[in-house]
Amino acid sequence: MLIDGNDSRGIDVGILAKDQYPIHDIRSHVDDGPFDNRIFSRDCPEYRFDLPEDSGLAGESLLVLVNHLKSKFGRDQATSDKRRRRQAEEVARIYRQRRDDGAEHIAVLGDFNDTPDSAPLQPLLADTDLTDIAAAPDFDDGDPDEDCPGTFGNGTKNNKIDYLLLSPSLFERTTGGGIFRKGVWGGTHGTLFPHFDTMTSKVHAASDHAAVYADIDIS
Repeated sequence: MLIDGNDSRGIDVGILAKDQYPIHDIRSHVDDGPFDNRIFSRDCPEYRFDLPEDSGLAGESLLVLVNHLKSKFGRDQATSDKRRRRQAEEVARIYRQRRDDGAEHIAVLGDFNDTPDSAPLQPLLADTDLTDIAAAPDFDDGDPDEDCPGTFGNGTKNNKIDYLLLSPSLFERTTGGGIFRKGVWGGTHGTLFPHFDTMTSKVHAASDHAAVYADIDIS
């Protein structure tokens, strides 16, 4: 499911789901903010799923907020940072509102385009009870030889810009998580970390962002 966002280039955010997790409802924030100054560069869609009837959370729902915050690129870095912070504040506000409404199982995820210690992201990373999956025990960063906390490009610390944040109820059920790099071309010759054998050049890469995942026990 994908709702067309505010980026005229067609850079949008969406979600994939299996039949076992039907989408119950959707709420878009594409029009939030003044007409000539929308809050979100793309959108912050809310996707609510019914959890399986044969699970320990039968009758409850999972809410997923998908994001792609304002990038750092551009000539006016201060303006980019200000907009990214405004977006982070709004995502945090939406999250807190849903928690106040009674939602327990919430994931906030996406490309936040900034590092964990950056000022623009603190309203979301520090001022809510969300926890990054990277804080889970035995988190696998996808590189067997090096410490690679980053999710973009070559996986360096300064390239930790993609996140999967979990509400307390979901993080308590976490059994694992990590960064899946096999679809990314690492380094000039693709030798920084293992990738699919069928990738023989950079052009074959699925993305320059590695996938972040969480294993959650709902039994």
